[in-house]
Amino acid sequence: MQHVVLNNGVKMPILGFGVFQIPASETKQAVLDAIQVGYRHIDTAQSYANEKEVGEAIAASGIPREEFFVTSKVWLEHYGYEKTRQSVLASLEKMGLDYLDLMLLHQPFSDYYGSYRALEDLYKEGKLRAIGVSNFYPDRLSDLVAFNEITPQVNQVETHPFNQQIFAQENMIKNNVQIESWATFAEGRNNIFTNPVLVKIAEKYGKSTAQIMVRWQVERGIVCLTKSVKPERMAENIDVFDFSLSEEDMAEITKLDTKESLFFNHQDASTVDLFLGFIEQRRGK
Repeated sequence: MQHVVLNNGVKMPILGFGVFQIPASETKQAVLDAIQVGYRHIDTAQSYANEKEVGEAIAASGIPREEFFVTSKVWLEHYGYEKTRQSVLASLEKMGLDYLDLMLLHQPFSDYYGSYRALEDLYKEGKLRAIGVSNFYPDRLSDLVAFNEITPQVNQVETHPFNQQIFAQENMIKNNVQIESWATFAEGRNNIFTNPVLVKIAEKYGKSTAQIMVRWQVERGIVCLTKSVKPERMAENIDVFDFSLSEEDMAEITKLDTKESLFFNHQDASTVDLFLGFIEQRRGK
């Protein structure tokens, strides 16, 4: 497994297993299967409601804790200094862990300044080995970098061939922040797995289109998350270190970029209403 080195010297596996939308009842086994095929980087979140099961899988694996890189994310209803601090401690308790390797702020809304300063303090206390954000566009990321003591180590953003985040990545490199992807396969939208450009490149290397998308991110230095509940797919998604894409291949994939999200635009006012609705739904459960 290749690693990237974050701006504080922490090593982070370049490939990770994400548990978004995996039901809690299936999460422990899915994570154990992922560990079995070689994953040591596991990504969850408070809003996924499966942190406890991720922790159970890590404990049941028999592998030393220090061999894992575990990420979670603070959800919006826990924003603000005190709420964030307590929610991180609660996440650690749920997962049965003494520390997290990375904690992110999940969305760029509400009191993310207060929340980030809580992460800074927990980082100084050793509860978090690295801190960062998710879904922060270049303007908000640069703002956060400029006016806080600790530069975020990571920014996790939607990244796939249809939304390549080229400018965002350039801005992150400028600010010494590691880019990490979510929706690596665009959740299958726009027939991405059968896209003619990706199919042609996959046939050239005897690989799947999924492997081409993962390798494309590795070549760009992007920490890449994938998700599956099928062990054979997990193994396929991590088997990308025996080939490299040519400059021509990379250029062809670049042409697929629409520079637009397939999910939501965080700079659109209606997206704030959307996430407010998500908060209300969770409170109603």
